[in-house]
Amino acid sequence: MLVLGIESSCDETGVALVRTREGGVPQLLGHALHSQIEMHRAYGGVVPELASRDHIRRVLPLAREVLASSSAALADVDVVAYTRGPGLAGALLVGSGVACALGVALSRPVLGVHHLEGHLLSPFLSADPPEFPFVALLVSGGHTQLMRVDGVGRYELLGETIDDAAGEAFDKSAKLLGLGYPGGPQLARMAEYGDPQAFELPRPLMHSPNLDFSFAGLKTAVWTASQRLGSQPCEQDRANLAAATQQAIVDVLVHKSLKALKATGLKRLVVAGGVGANAALRAQLDAQCAKRRVRVHYPELHLCTDNGAMIALAAAMRLQAGRAEAVRDYAFDVKPRWDLASV
Repeated sequence: MLVLGIESSCDETGVALVRTREGGVPQLLGHALHSQIEMHRAYGGVVPELASRDHIRRVLPLAREVLASSSAALADVDVVAYTRGPGLAGALLVGSGVACALGVALSRPVLGVHHLEGHLLSPFLSADPPEFPFVALLVSGGHTQLMRVDGVGRYELLGETIDDAAGEAFDKSAKLLGLGYPGGPQLARMAEYGDPQAFELPRPLMHSPNLDFSFAGLKTAVWTASQRLGSQPCEQDRANLAAATQQAIVDVLVHKSLKALKATGLKRLVVAGGVGANAALRAQLDAQCAKRRVRVHYPELHLCTDNGAMIALAAAMRLQAGRAEAVRDYAFDVKPRWDLASV
């Protein structure tokens, strides 16, 4: 079975093709991705209307590119999957509309996929795929969650952010430091040249009895520190504050992940989402988990950001596990707000 996946939840247009394998993880045959970073950089953040319009321009050429690179024809596709939510409503409607139109034209069923489930399952496409059960740390855009994962569609929420997510803390702190869009990766690059001990920043909820997160207070502390530096801080001070900010975020994510592993008794951790590409987070998690004989799994770096491969994979794995049914009801809808624990 061939599954064509379309991702258009925010500022990346992704298309991919996977083939299901009897008793094994679906195989990625090809994927293509277009990032809108350059377009949104001039505005300092994502402009939803521009994002939607760009998805319209990109999705079909990307689909043709994927099919050509996979030596497949459109008529070979058995199921068309798309991101149903969460995300920007207009952007989601582009992907769902194209998917349902293809379904009608090909007389093929379609399947709406949860964006975060795509991230959660994306490490199954890596060279070192995980096995169920595991604890998952989802750090994607506006989401920071810890989940217990016992199988496809079997998710238990352990903790989540009560305000800003880790990705938002990175991006907002970067803006305070005068860094461009997207802020998170730029802050991480600047942090390489700084001293994380130069500023004393809080680790909100780090020692709370639950597994919830909070990063709004950290953002406020970064603002206060940046104000003390004045209107023209030297580059070393900015690098030091970037390093301290990154270290505070990483410390909380690592501490809570280890706490979740201890609470569940599991010995396997999956880290997924855009922040999962952060080198400092990976290094600290690897070191701490090695001490506890815990296996850590990540997506391949090029699959950490939003992409069509994770959507096609999630759809294929759900179909294989009998946790979803592709339908021929093409009266599509989207879910800009959609709780992963409910799928």
